[in-house]
Amino acid sequence: MSPTLQLVIRLLAATFLGALIGYERELRAKGAGVRTHVLVALGAALFMIISQHGFAGADRFDAARVAAGVVTGIGFLGGGIIMKKNHVSGLTTAAGLWVTGAIGMSVGCGMYLMAGVCTFLVLVCLEALNAYSIKFGQREVTAVFSSEDEIALVNAVESLGKQVGNFNLYRENGLYKVAVDMKVSKKETALDLMKRLRSIPGVQLDSME
Repeated sequence: MSPTLQLVIRLLAATFLGALIGYERELRAKGAGVRTHVLVALGAALFMIISQHGFAGADRFDAARVAAGVVTGIGFLGGGIIMKKNHVSGLTTAAGLWVTGAIGMSVGCGMYLMAGVCTFLVLVCLEALNAYSIKFGQREVTAVFSSEDEIALVNAVESLGKQVGNFNLYRENGLYKVAVDMKVSKKETALDLMKRLRSIPGVQLDSME
């Protein structure tokens, strides 16, 4: 096999492995999907090929410097995904892009086995751990209650107990209202939670998000 064909195979392998991870992200309706992950993996692989073969005849040659630059560049890309409207989100997608870049770099070095194993582990992490994370831990919910009786709202907040983090009591359109930030178990479905909050006596559930 000619050296040029070997390099082409590296690029094709990086494209395929990046697409696998990107496809999983699209199934989860994330912002960075197949195209983004393919471009990251493909670009990283090409950078590694350039670092190994593009400057081999130079007087001062250090392939590691190119690899370090790729890692830094992908970090900036991930930062753009995480910060949205002054709040943090998309950490998993950003981390997926980062590791996809590493997969592309490993393919660019010709380390096919390591790239394949890493791709498998990433998919296991994204799929299997996502299934478990739905069942374990807590999620944050903000509920708004209203009532003509201020004391009823106070009693409602007290009935929620340790689930309550912060709450804001105010008056609007002739009614007393309270916005409650609380943490609930992920095992409790949104429908069950809504039924439980609606069952609190003396208050009305206006919204839940």
